[in-house]
Amino acid sequence: MRVIDFFDQGAELYPGNLAFVDDAGSVTYKDAQHFSKHLASAIRHHGYEKGTKVGVLAPNSNIAFLTLLGVFRSESAWIPINPRNANAANMDILDRFDASLLFYHSAFESDALQLKDSVEGIQEIVCIDDGIESWLEGAEVDFEIGEENPEDVFAVFPTGGTTGAPKGVVVLHRNLEAMFTNFWSHFKYHDNTRHLVVAPMTHSSGALGCMHFARGGTNYIMSQVNPLGIIEAIEKHKITHLFLPPTVLYMILALPEVQDFDYSSLQHFLIGAAPCSLTKLKEAISIFGPVLTEAFGQTEAPASITAKAPWDYLDETGEIIESRLKSIGRPCVLNQVAILDDEGNQLTRGEAGEICVKGRLVTQGYYNNPEATEEIRKFGWHHTGDIGVMDDEGYITIVDRKKDMIISGGFNVFPNEIEQTVCQLEQVQDCGVIGVPDDKWGESVKAIVQLKPGASLGEAALIKYCKIQLGSVKSPKSVDFVGDLPRSPAGKVLKTELRKKYWQGQERAVN
Repeated sequence: MRVIDFFDQGAELYPGNLAFVDDAGSVTYKDAQHFSKHLASAIRHHGYEKGTKVGVLAPNSNIAFLTLLGVFRSESAWIPINPRNANAANMDILDRFDASLLFYHSAFESDALQLKDSVEGIQEIVCIDDGIESWLEGAEVDFEIGEENPEDVFAVFPTGGTTGAPKGVVVLHRNLEAMFTNFWSHFKYHDNTRHLVVAPMTHSSGALGCMHFARGGTNYIMSQVNPLGIIEAIEKHKITHLFLPPTVLYMILALPEVQDFDYSSLQHFLIGAAPCSLTKLKEAISIFGPVLTEAFGQTEAPASITAKAPWDYLDETGEIIESRLKSIGRPCVLNQVAILDDEGNQLTRGEAGEICVKGRLVTQGYYNNPEATEEIRKFGWHHTGDIGVMDDEGYITIVDRKKDMIISGGFNVFPNEIEQTVCQLEQVQDCGVIGVPDDKWGESVKAIVQLKPGASLGEAALIKYCKIQLGSVKSPKSVDFVGDLPRSPAGKVLKTELRKKYWQGQERAVN
């Protein structure tokens, strides 16, 4: 089934349920279905055929989700355009991924006009919140979608772009179906769920919202990240499901009033997109209850290579099994997952190697980039670029990103382990660890630390703590304190940006 088929199932079974709620109002499944049919009909009426690549530039909102439904129903291929990107980056994405049509919110009209002038392939831009009615005129109000083909293209998703220009991941309908099935198999998705959409819909948050369609769930949509607003919304709307990147979780935990709200409605508080501090996971469990949930994936194998539900990390007495909490869970039901060495050999349990996956979840590859596709599909597996260890029960713990590894004095040092340790300090909100040039060791370990508001911590105290926990080889040799860490639109710390300052003029670039 396609995403729009899941939505139609929800509309048939729960026509009066609220599909979307934002600050401007609410929309039922019946009304959302009607709008999406009219918009799909208009897309075809204006000459855009099945498979046309369509961008949507809008903040999280009801009208943005409604527009996506129309795009899905028209059998177009969605190009997610994050309004937090620089407009030059969005020009590049729309141009290289061959967009023909752009829907935009009036808040981004000047950006949309610039994109229309700069991207040769865009035939027209259409405002979705001010005047779309005129664009719908002349089109039938109903639209019959064609027969399902699981190999049809659902979207061309830009990668995170943390190591260069974003590549376009060709996501097929079967990939989304596999992702949904994995989540439904591992987590609770019953009737009338209440999902809070906070992270950009152009990333995991939008796809995760679509998983609530089939059983009439409601997506409560926040237009921007507001840590206090998030916990207020959980209590007000009795939210059952929520996805956040670790960075936003850390901001919430730093709020003085975080323990003043009722979180009893939560079933799954999903953390993903980047490794999460074990210390902060434990803190979150103490505040929100045993509902913290993790799923590991990437654009090339969306969101569900492995999964870990609350019952996975609790023993029969309700106590936390720390080794499992530290992990990213076990392989999801529709995936084969293996830990491989650089020659493609499967390693034994307990050995560190690259996490690799195959199955229906794995996407077709990169748009117009066969060389990059071949590089990540060696030995018949998709290579995630993450280094992990699988234990005897199948739980996988990420050691680090393959490209982030620091080689200091001949020793392999994994930044994630150091970041986890630094984040154990109560003064620390977040941390990024990189290798910097060193005449003696080749690279030395540097921690770049963002403290909680009002907190203070010295370099010597932090290094001393790390030496006690990790030993001298793995401990930072220097520390920089910053107000904010550079992040991608998805909230990941940009190690490439952190490194630039220290590697300028060096013969070797680290990325």
